[in-house]
Amino acid sequence: MNVLIIGASRGLGFEFVRQYRAAGACITATARDDAALDRLREHGARVLKLDVADAASVSGLAWQIDGERFDVVVINAGVYGPGTSGLETPTQTDFDAVMHTNVLGPMRLLPQLVDALAPGARLAIISSKMGSIGMRAGTAGWLYRASKAAVNSVMKDTALTLAGKATVISFHPGWVRTDMGGSGADIDAATSIAGMRTVLASVKPADTGSFFNYDGQRLNW
Repeated sequence: MNVLIIGASRGLGFEFVRQYRAAGACITATARDDAALDRLREHGARVLKLDVADAASVSGLAWQIDGERFDVVVINAGVYGPGTSGLETPTQTDFDAVMHTNVLGPMRLLPQLVDALAPGARLAIISSKMGSIGMRAGTAGWLYRASKAAVNSVMKDTALTLAGKATVISFHPGWVRTDMGGSGADIDAATSIAGMRTVLASVKPADTGSFFNYDGQRLNW
């Protein structure tokens, strides 16, 4: 199996690399800094330096993966932004940082990936149920929520565009004990990634455009 993990320096992305390598997959992984790239190399990944928030960096991805045929692609790169609790207007800097990474990043990446997908590939974007409009019952982190609602829209358009070529889905990874999720979260990264790998192995073309919990439950987005 040939797998591409975008945003693999730590947390969920790194655990994807670790688990897929343990299962014998060939891994290409991206990160922004040299220390993270070295760590990924030590775990057997082919590495690419990539900053999804930088247009020039993303524009160079296609030639670096020219000739590849990825069976699985996971777009994991993301940031949370300010921890707000209500209608607190974000600064321009915070808005740009979150939206550029979480929404514009995938919109730049996805066209670069199309020709590198194997027939019947599975492509997943790590979203969050905080972005669900139908399930929403709180307002904390409204900038992050807006970005994840937007990236679910990006996922749906990608699913429609790639129908018949790839199965495209979004994931809520659970509330995970990572730097973003914090030490009080519900599950560890190993549990989250094991669940998402199971889903990725089982989804069918009819599932394209769906939003899944890490354990396979379908979510209303």
